[in-house]
Amino acid sequence: MLQLYAKRAEIHRDPYVFNESAGLQFEQEFPYEETVDQLRALGDIKKDMLSDKPMDRLVCGDVGFGKTEVAMRAAFWAVENKKQVAVLAPTTVLTFQHFETFKKHFAHSTARIEVLNRFVSNADAKKILKRLQAGEVDILIGTHRILSKDVVYENL
Repeated sequence: MLQLYAKRAEIHRDPYVFNESAGLQFEQEFPYEETVDQLRALGDIKKDMLSDKPMDRLVCGDVGFGKTEVAMRAAFWAVENKKQVAVLAPTTVLTFQHFETFKKHFAHSTARIEVLNRFVSNADAKKILKRLQAGEVDILIGTHRILSKDVVYENL
């Protein structure tokens, strides 16, 4: 673990830039009032993204307490910075749920969102993977399938 953390400490990247007006518009589409914990997590994530170090953060909470909204905002900030996002879900059912939630919340953005799971045909999966590698998919939501060797991102 110490070697891993020492290697990670040497990694640097360009800090993210935040378009406050675009971010505010995206946040205002959230139909609920944020909880104190959501606001704390979002503040920590934003601080991480403004840093020149890769983010290493786990958001944990009970069902229905807003983890997906936190993930969507982090994804929005990443996409705004021309990065791709991978959203890993533990079940196929949850990939469909996240896919619909992301599509709805990102409806007013230019983000291109795809889902990859066992119900996506091989032909469609190949098309998605080709577009992903070309940078034509901004957010990929899927099961462990998105960790396969044939899943290549242009700028994750």
